[in-house]
Amino acid sequence: MGLLPNGLVRYVDVLLGRSAYARPPAAGATNSLDSPEVIRAREALGGQLGPPGRTPTRLYLADIESATNAADLGQIGPAAQLMIAAKQDGVFAGVLSTRTDGLVRLPKRFRGDAEICAELQPGSTADATGNADARARFDEMCPQKELALLAADGFTLGIGVAELVPVAGREWPVLVRRDPQFLFYLWSDNTWYYQSVAGLLPITPGDGHWVLHCPGGRVSPWQNGAWRAIARAYIRKETASLLKDNWEQKLANAARVAEAPQAATEEQAQGWFQRVAAWGINTVFSTKPGYTVRLLESNGIGWQSYSKTIEDQDREFQICVAGQTVTTEGKSGFVSAELFSTIRSDLIQSTGDDLAYTVNTQVLPAYVYYQHGEQALLTRSVVMEWDTTPPKDLNATASSLVTAASAIKTLTEALAAHNVQLDVAELCAQLGVPTAGVLKAATVGASPKLAAVEPVPAPTETIQEAA
Repeated sequence: MGLLPNGLVRYVDVLLGRSAYARPPAAGATNSLDSPEVIRAREALGGQLGPPGRTPTRLYLADIESATNAADLGQIGPAAQLMIAAKQDGVFAGVLSTRTDGLVRLPKRFRGDAEICAELQPGSTADATGNADARARFDEMCPQKELALLAADGFTLGIGVAELVPVAGREWPVLVRRDPQFLFYLWSDNTWYYQSVAGLLPITPGDGHWVLHCPGGRVSPWQNGAWRAIARAYIRKETASLLKDNWEQKLANAARVAEAPQAATEEQAQGWFQRVAAWGINTVFSTKPGYTVRLLESNGIGWQSYSKTIEDQDREFQICVAGQTVTTEGKSGFVSAELFSTIRSDLIQSTGDDLAYTVNTQVLPAYVYYQHGEQALLTRSVVMEWDTTPPKDLNATASSLVTAASAIKTLTEALAAHNVQLDVAELCAQLGVPTAGVLKAATVGASPKLAAVEPVPAPTETIQEAA
């Protein structure tokens, strides 16, 4: 994984549909990830690429306006910092992880060259003893947590960035998600840059080093991220929580009132007040006539407004991320079926398709290039996808098949009396009944029987090079 592989870049240009108007960066940033200056700077910092990030501890609604203005100028940093802070909220972090971590743990399907597809899945290689290796190259190259973080950046900010980092002793790299607060877009160059420890680095998606996840669209992706809605809900909830805490500290506890009779001396009154001040658990007072002890409680309902605001913002988080209000009660643990009952199915599919597009156009081509050479890009391509279809109810499926079989039998007998043949294949297709081939009836007019089954060749799925 040395200098930029030009063959890989040309191939990815076709896959990404990179604009013919694109030109090399002209912002004076001549460094790249392979530049000696960048390598020396990273080695001095243990491999770090970006400078230390910043986590804001106190936010206001005005910060959203500042981040919006900065994003329109190409600075993603303030918006990314808002999302770093928002992830401190338990409700938002929980719902977001269900959509992202839950997605990348769904089953994966690979298509394309059979040998390369087998390489990427468990059991493709053997260990020193000759046993099949349980590890999957795809999971080693693309750790689930890195993919989940990249998907979260794409959803919240509309854009995310990662790097394919070489691994000592291994022929394929590992995907490492990079902090998006150091992303910078230069409109005049139509180029994304990363503000690294060695200066601005131009990002070339799919060059074997950079991975740019851009589900927010090709133009101004930050405008299509959910970060403004999430930040507004987080700031309002945080403010309401602080005000609620302040109310509880001042007014939630009743005030103790000690009244001494007017005839009491100053020493008697002070002693009485000290006894009340020392009021503890199960304290009992024995009072003389004229001495009174009572509690003064606030009868205000101001705290309800804070609780309502917090509840509304939690609902905002849920609808924004999950597309619906969700509940976390009554479930013992995560299973695939629970993901689809928590997150709207079309949103899971959208996130999965966006992430799979990035992997198929910028990650897997790099693997094919480094493992099998440049020519394999054109003849041995491979793609993957997450199976985002909701689990079917097996009982309902079995019942529908029984009903379909009964309908076919009844129709066949009814139509045979009129010398009419039932098109079983067409009916099976309409009812969604899986068949192994094209069904052919024996004769017209006789009782239609399944005479033969002609196998239908399975379609070959490959990636064709765009002209």
